[in-house]
Amino acid sequence: MNAVAPVLNTAAPTLPAPTLPEPAVAEILRRAFAEDAPYGDITSATLLPAAATATAWLVAREPGTFSGGAVFEAAMKMQDPASHVEQFIADGATFVAGDKIMSVSGLARGVLTAERIALNLTQRMSAIATQTALYAELIAGTGARVTDTRKTTPGLRILERYAVRCGGGHNHRFSLSDAVLAKDNHLAVLTGGDPAKLTAALAGVRAQLPHTVHFEVEVDSLAQIEPVLAAGVDTIMLDNFTNEQLVEGVALVNGRALVEASGNVNLQTIAAIAKTGVDIISVGALTHSVRALDLGLDIELSHPL
Repeated sequence: MNAVAPVLNTAAPTLPAPTLPEPAVAEILRRAFAEDAPYGDITSATLLPAAATATAWLVAREPGTFSGGAVFEAAMKMQDPASHVEQFIADGATFVAGDKIMSVSGLARGVLTAERIALNLTQRMSAIATQTALYAELIAGTGARVTDTRKTTPGLRILERYAVRCGGGHNHRFSLSDAVLAKDNHLAVLTGGDPAKLTAALAGVRAQLPHTVHFEVEVDSLAQIEPVLAAGVDTIMLDNFTNEQLVEGVALVNGRALVEASGNVNLQTIAAIAKTGVDIISVGALTHSVRALDLGLDIELSHPL
């Protein structure tokens, strides 16, 4: 399986082409097939001759941005290692309704057993890439970047984060193990609810961290910015600030840390948020609120050998 299938079509992504680790894809697919066909596909095994072959096309029913070519290929080859898979529209490239995105030729039983898993994952990944591309386009040229959050489907984060990159977005910390992000509940416990203790408490945390660990703190008021900056944090998250407050917050930070805007971000608000001067805009809706894109698998040829 190739991490990214050959590009035979149009628009290349604006960011360097993302890749997916093959072992992670294989593990996700093993779990998916164990759930969907724990003892095989009784329908295909009963109805189709073992030697019957088929050619099928992954076809777009609506426009969007594609993601998941390597996942589609791996799903098909997990059921029929000898199958031949081609990709005609690159991950990160756009398509219109009716476009043929990929094809697979191989044993009919393998194609039909893999069909639902391959579609479920590429439909969701393409939906995320399409949604992300809409957000990214709205803030193009502002200097801000749109990022995802940890609001992902359990077990599918690596695929969904990849899809965000296909859409021109960026990834936040991958997991709780990757960086320190102190949110309001952490701060309440850390300081005992005493704002006067905020700087010293955060500075104590900073002193414990290796220099390689990123330290981000969420604030919900302008008054918290200076005490947090005094602790030497790397990023300040301005949570649920108005645009006017964001402008003021960026001015207060004045380049001493990265500034992330979070909360109340949607397609109607993101352009104005980006113009406030923030560096990062995190959007949970990139992954938690998408509707699966309509992709279909059309069988074009089937015959016994």
